[in-house]
Amino acid sequence: MSDIVSAPWFEDFSVGDEFADAPAVTITEGYTAIHQAMFGDRLRLPLDSSLCHDVTGQESMLVNPSLVSNIVIGQSTYASQRVMGNLFYRGLVFKQPVYTGDTLDTTTRVICLRQNRIKAGRANSGMVALEICASNQRHEEVMLFWRCPMIPCEDPRAVTGHQDSFDQISEHLDMEAMLVTQPEWDLGRIAAIPGLHFRELDPGSRFKVEARDTVTAAPELVRLTLNMAMTHTDASRGVYGKRLVYGGHTISMAAAQLSRVLPNLVTIVAWHSCDHLAPVFEEDILRSEITVGQKYPLSTGGLVDLRIEVFAARSDSTGDQKGQDEVQVLDWHLVGRFA
Repeated sequence: MSDIVSAPWFEDFSVGDEFADAPAVTITEGYTAIHQAMFGDRLRLPLDSSLCHDVTGQESMLVNPSLVSNIVIGQSTYASQRVMGNLFYRGLVFKQPVYTGDTLDTTTRVICLRQNRIKAGRANSGMVALEICASNQRHEEVMLFWRCPMIPCEDPRAVTGHQDSFDQISEHLDMEAMLVTQPEWDLGRIAAIPGLHFRELDPGSRFKVEARDTVTAAPELVRLTLNMAMTHTDASRGVYGKRLVYGGHTISMAAAQLSRVLPNLVTIVAWHSCDHLAPVFEEDILRSEITVGQKYPLSTGGLVDLRIEVFAARSDSTGDQKGQDEVQVLDWHLVGRFA
């Protein structure tokens, strides 16, 4: 008789549970090349070794923050293998730059549990709030954030009594602290590049990205980043009868579209919040609208709040994309650094 290797159901979680056994990942040039091929992100520092060296003073290349977040999220997914959908991310801060050759290790802890409202004809489920902390090989904290997967109950009629408040998960970052912890980079070469920089960005300005992107290679990103969520690779495990695209795929595509509109963005330093508003599926066509928010000056350039709204169009049964209604799938509030 064979034992079944089982993933946790909602009833299996307790506040304080900790998961720290995911494989550590050394980010090689192979990782960065595959990720770049998937998204075509135009962020300058992870692409240009000469520029990266002059700006950061490091011999190794800066790793695209989208790849860093995807790897760390993937390392956290033992707890969310049965995920029905990841509802939100909060307070994600890149506390240390990550360079090729760095090794990331992640610990995931359950901090809140809340069972969803019971509804006739629907199997019971609940929300599991996770605190995720990643460190590098020097034991420096690289990233800290919270995310919330929705997990089904093993007993479809289970009543767990879990009704924790999520108030401890703040949507507001400590911007003053973030300003003083930015790395001392020499941004002169980037500031000399023509185009929009910190001083030219006006709060309230809005950009609509004309060039859309079709979602492809969704399971490949999941496998690349060690993501264990079954719904992303097995259509039979999802609630929609087809594979659900991993949320980080949509976020990475939005980041790539941001880099086309604002190519002098130095890097992404934090996420205030990121909400998945509707599911995304393979072959969906995504576009973004970007709004400039508050600005926070540094000695050179500064930090800028940005909001990215992502919309998906998908074909009908005949494959026709024309006339299809769009649905908003993502509302992402992030902080970018500019020269």
